[in-house]
Amino acid sequence: MWHQQEIHLPELARGFHLITGEVVHALPFLAECSAGMLHLQLMHTSASITLNENTDPDVRHDLDAFMRRLVPDGLDYFRHTLEGPDDMPAHVAASLLGTQITLGVRDGRLALGTWQGIWLGEHRDQGGSRRILATLNGCEALDL
Repeated sequence: MWHQQEIHLPELARGFHLITGEVVHALPFLAECSAGMLHLQLMHTSASITLNENTDPDVRHDLDAFMRRLVPDGLDYFRHTLEGPDDMPAHVAASLLGTQITLGVRDGRLALGTWQGIWLGEHRDQGGSRRILATLNGCEALDL
């Protein structure tokens, strides 16, 4: 089986957001897949998608604090500044963390570790709504 669709996320504040629930809710066809892979491609260059801690929100806070210190806004050597002081740092963060992930699917569910969740990294102060292209490839569950 193959299935592809876009997931639309509303504008989120700058920082990291746990979006596992939104992704699963948007993809009811996951339940039909007994074994496969789900590829998620974020369709933007100033945000990121990654897999990390799903329980303690302090982890999301701490990674945001680290990224802001690693690539602060307004560095004077950046040339790409027409879209604001947070734009080029957002591109750097998106390149470092990535804009796509591939996850296993098993028995109609994402095959995530105990503490794993899907994060959207919003690296702009006002990044706007975000789109994720979701592509599932796998075997349909068989009725026995």
